[in-house]
Amino acid sequence: MIQRIQTIYLFVLTALIAAMLFTPLARFLGGTEEFRLMAFGVKSLGEPAGPGAVSPYVASTVYMGVLLVLAAVLPLVNIFLYKRRWLQMRLCVVEIVLLVGVQIFVCYYIFRAWRSVAGFEIHSVSYTLVDVFPLIGIVLAYMAMRGIIHDETLVKSLDRIR
Repeated sequence: MIQRIQTIYLFVLTALIAAMLFTPLARFLGGTEEFRLMAFGVKSLGEPAGPGAVSPYVASTVYMGVLLVLAAVLPLVNIFLYKRRWLQMRLCVVEIVLLVGVQIFVCYYIFRAWRSVAGFEIHSVSYTLVDVFPLIGIVLAYMAMRGIIHDETLVKSLDRIR
């Protein structure tokens, strides 16, 4: 039962959201300093404070990071619940709600970071392809839910025949 089409949708969804955890969501150039919006914070790419120091996080985006982790783990768990199709459908709806929340957080933090660098003399914002992954994920979660509903109706129709 794991080789169903909705399993592929859920696995691709997990891969897309996991990619959001490790890649920059946006880049900001303010003056001579560059900032990157990551899953758990806005990172400055300027010179570190001392020798051996890592780049500091300028602002925390922990809530978005936690939501991304939940949105990445939920479809992976959902794949292995193939015997409980009603629970799978409900978890797909929860995943869609989580992805809408992730998209709202991404837009909010991009706007907030853009406002903080807009005061510099030279400023620019570059978005990445990763910003649309939650929208693609919503479509994939919906398609997975449709596949689960199709399986449930098929099982119910076979039960009537017996």
